[in-house]
Amino acid sequence: RSFKSSISILSPGFGEDDQRVCEENEIGIVCPVDEAGCYTSEVSDYEGVQVFDANKDIIKALKERGNLIRHETYEHNYPHCWRTDTPIIYKALSSWYVKVTEFKDRMIAVNQEIDWIPEHIRDGQFGRWLENARDWSISRNRFWGAPIPIWRSDNPEYPRTDVYGSIEELEKDFGVKVEDLHRPSIDELVRPNPDDPTGKSMMRRVPEVLDCWFESGSMPFAQVHYPFENKDWFENHFPADFIVEYIAQTRGWFYTMVVLSTALFDRPPFKNCICHGVVLDEQGLKLSKRLRNYPDPEEVCNTIGADALRWFLVSSPILRGLDLQIDKEGKGIKEIVRTVVNPVWNAYYFFTLYANSDEIAAEISTESGELLDRYILAKCRELVDGVTESLDNYELATAASYVLGFFDALTNWYIRRSRDRFWKQDKDGDKLSAYNTLYTVLVTLSKVIAPYLPMVAEEIYTGLTGEESVHLADWPDGRTLPEDKKLVAEMDRVREVCSAGLSLREAHSLRTRLPLSKIVVAGENSERLEPYSALIRDELNVKSVEFHKNIEEFAQFQIKVDSRKVGPRLGKGMQACIKASKGGDWEIHDDGTATVGGEKLSEGEFELVLQPKDESSASQALGDNKAVVVLDIEITPELEEEGIARDLVRLVQQARRDAGLHIADHINLHLAVSENLQGVLGKHESYIAGETLADTVKLLSESPNGDMHSEKASLAGEEIVLGLKRAS
Repeated sequence: RSFKSSISILSPGFGEDDQRVCEENEIGIVCPVDEAGCYTSEVSDYEGVQVFDANKDIIKALKERGNLIRHETYEHNYPHCWRTDTPIIYKALSSWYVKVTEFKDRMIAVNQEIDWIPEHIRDGQFGRWLENARDWSISRNRFWGAPIPIWRSDNPEYPRTDVYGSIEELEKDFGVKVEDLHRPSIDELVRPNPDDPTGKSMMRRVPEVLDCWFESGSMPFAQVHYPFENKDWFENHFPADFIVEYIAQTRGWFYTMVVLSTALFDRPPFKNCICHGVVLDEQGLKLSKRLRNYPDPEEVCNTIGADALRWFLVSSPILRGLDLQIDKEGKGIKEIVRTVVNPVWNAYYFFTLYANSDEIAAEISTESGELLDRYILAKCRELVDGVTESLDNYELATAASYVLGFFDALTNWYIRRSRDRFWKQDKDGDKLSAYNTLYTVLVTLSKVIAPYLPMVAEEIYTGLTGEESVHLADWPDGRTLPEDKKLVAEMDRVREVCSAGLSLREAHSLRTRLPLSKIVVAGENSERLEPYSALIRDELNVKSVEFHKNIEEFAQFQIKVDSRKVGPRLGKGMQACIKASKGGDWEIHDDGTATVGGEKLSEGEFELVLQPKDESSASQALGDNKAVVVLDIEITPELEEEGIARDLVRLVQQARRDAGLHIADHINLHLAVSENLQGVLGKHESYIAGETLADTVKLLSESPNGDMHSEKASLAGEEIVLGLKRAS
């Protein structure tokens, strides 16, 4: 028989787990290291030697005694003081505690009254921390800090402990004027122990100071000197409406405030809490002044813009408790200029350019019978209501998504589809309605984006209204704008149809100025879009739009299994699964999963792809897979010629800008083109003249007169010369 023996070395004075195990086995704490980190008389051979300095001497002594079996160095991470960068000694110290475990259950209940953003923090990271809360050590052995207001007898034979709650109490007991609550003056307050009949023992302040988190946790009431001052104010303003800090404060500031607020007031310290993530660099490291691994904020503000930086931060996932990576060149911030700042500024510029040209003083108006006006006003109400609700719930990133959605509706739909109304010469009711609608929307929008783009909003609002500041204006009330949910839903669906159509054009390299014969919208409730046929036709540059209920007449869905994700799980069964997918043996379920050949696939392990039945067409499913867009991509000679005429219009418009002409200037147009292009363009001469404000159009072989602004360009693969001048 063999026996195994083991020796356990425990250091109850230098490790939390060691201390716990020893206490469970009635072994006392042994801690032969003083406050300077030197061995005490309990280790007589090395008394007064700093523990790290003693290592070499100890190894040497073991070797001399023949007790050293092996000497080896193991490198590992070790805690260091962040101020002095010197190693820290982990040792047991006597401490003062708040007995958190006594009211932990009440803290858990109080936490349920707090609205956490993101919501999962309440029962997740913070809730779990509360469930495992331990008694809180609130004392620190330092000189600097708020001294703990406890005085104890210096003679254990006459024990007494006094805890003071005010300066008045100190002055009463010590009989002096107290003006400084910090060390060393506070430690000079000494008095005889009232419980000592000999009169020899003294009451002295304990040497510890408070954990700075105890002070932070006291902030709600300490900031107003409650209860000595502002008692009514505090009791009418507590708990706070809102607080924000990064996610690690679930173990810091948020936690200590909840501890003290529950213990003192039996209430949460705040009603709403945004718990944001951390900004990291491209490698996932925290931003550091030492590493300088972030773009210089002043340079960003001076070159890219403070508004872009602000939007970049408040619209990001960081406000949903996630981390945000930022590159040192600020590329992500620069992208905000393109996707956010420029669109709203371009809308403002467009309005002022045309309104000043037409000398029209627009005004706030929510009454219009025109379809696009009614849509954008109703969409604007949806924006105001959505942003208001999101901000009321402290969901800043969600509010930003509403703004982005509205930018797209305003700039890429309403303004573009309404250009002809601003462009036309007659200042009729329709034109005035377009101006008033866009003015109303821009004024409202400037107020909505003011918290996100304060300087851009200020410039737009003051430029439109002449008032002092958007930041002094009232927040917009959605109820002042018309509500039409049906129109918004249908027009948004139209925009989705058009977006799909444009994607199909791009996928098949069909430029937007090239007209196509038709587009088909097939699927559930597609007939509701018939009143918008003209909009779809113009936006997609097609001759006709058809609506059908049955998707399967034009296209069919196929399921495509992701073999890289499914293969490792199914193994040899993967081939049978793929065969079933191609053979139509599959079914999509309401929960987003699918069954293919008897195998259950999770969301993300497959995708639905659409196959058109007609090879001369291209198709794309809409977002909800309840409708498809089928585009006829066959090009006839007539369509190609009309596309050339439209391409020419674009070239002339660019030449007008290059010549410095005003948008309302009429011109005489001279085109030096081949005989072939003369024949093509001649068929569309009236269209070209109308779109370019040309009073005369000459299609000749020779170059324009010398008094004309002329430019060379390429049209339909041929070189042409454009000549134009302002008409007299």
